[in-house]
Amino acid sequence: MQINNSQFDDKTIMQDALASQKFLTSGFNTFANECVTPQVRNEFMSILTEEHQIQSEVFDEMQKRGWYQTQPADQAKISQTKSKFSGMNV
Repeated sequence: MQINNSQFDDKTIMQDALASQKFLTSGFNTFANECVTPQVRNEFMSILTEEHQIQSEVFDEMQKRGWYQTQPADQAKISQTKSKFSGMNV
């Protein structure tokens, strides 16, 4: 079966790639958290790192093209959040 890619523009393809990477990293994160065997956990962590790198590259490319805009954080809200959580032992 052949897919006609002319129906999808670059932005749509990149949005799908980013959504797919977010889904994959979420799953691999869960798998890594639930491993009992250190060797298997390490392998999942390695895969998770690779998938995060791919996600980062797709995200950066979308931002560069103006397809994924983020708002800068408000400094007052950052300070408020830091104050809220300072002194908490995590």
